[in-house]
Amino acid sequence: MSEMQVWTEKYRPQKLDEVIDQKHVVERLKAWVKAGSIPNMIFAGRAGTGKTTIALCLAKELFGKYWRENFQETNASDERGIDIVRNKIKDFARTKPLESDFKIVFLDEADALTSDAQQALRRTIEKYSGICRFILNCNYSSRLIEPIQSRATVFRFKGLNEEHVKEYLKRISNGEKLKADDDGLHAIYELSEGDLRKATNMLQASAALGEVTKKTVYDVAMQAKPKDIKNMLDLAVSGKFSESRKKLYDIMINQGLSGEDIIKGMHKEIFSLEIDEKKRLEMIKQLGEYEFRLNQGANPDIQLIALLAQFS
Repeated sequence: MSEMQVWTEKYRPQKLDEVIDQKHVVERLKAWVKAGSIPNMIFAGRAGTGKTTIALCLAKELFGKYWRENFQETNASDERGIDIVRNKIKDFARTKPLESDFKIVFLDEADALTSDAQQALRRTIEKYSGICRFILNCNYSSRLIEPIQSRATVFRFKGLNEEHVKEYLKRISNGEKLKADDDGLHAIYELSEGDLRKATNMLQASAALGEVTKKTVYDVAMQAKPKDIKNMLDLAVSGKFSESRKKLYDIMINQGLSGEDIIKGMHKEIFSLEIDEKKRLEMIKQLGEYEFRLNQGANPDIQLIALLAQFS
């Protein structure tokens, strides 16, 4: 097993055909590759859904061996100001493409650009439309100014479902000759919430401990085991406050979890408790209040015990 390579890079798809899911995006891009031309595009969606990977696959299929010369990847959150547009992007956009009619600028986290920088980007997109295409990668397309949105085709990337995440993890497990049971893969999916990059990193971290099981996944993820959180909540709602407090200390001290982690775990487990809806709604409201208090810097131990007292 090759330990030194990061699996997110080692198993990153190289062709559009290898991309997991996002069929609504891939099929249209394949048609444009066939035609040999693409429009300006906005890739919108949460992290780990394949936006950067698809842009790289697209460049490789359009430009072949010259893809590096004709593709520039820039992260807007590193340099949010107007200079990144005036200098770095403009310098690349104005040079002639190599063995192609156009080149591609891939701007990651484009929604982090300031309003002035976005106006400058709009002018750059217009000026170099003959020899350059722009792919703007963002979490929220609504944060881009209207003139940019109207000049691009928007693709929305959805979170991957369990079947697709497991398919990809099995591809890696076979490649690395890993032992990974179904419960372990399910736990990775639950914790990664459809983020393939996060899921791959968890698989690699879990594999370092040997076999990938539910236990090893929760050990490396440093997140509370759902069973423990549910047990703590059950004790609290049935009025056994002292026992639920003991369980809380066990989770915080022995599993080394932060207050925020425990609150996140509680939020997931509240929905599986056998209580009436009115009580459930009240608990969710209280949870929101205490999560806010933790964000404001309150002491996690005191706040979590107070929250359990409210539940009791």
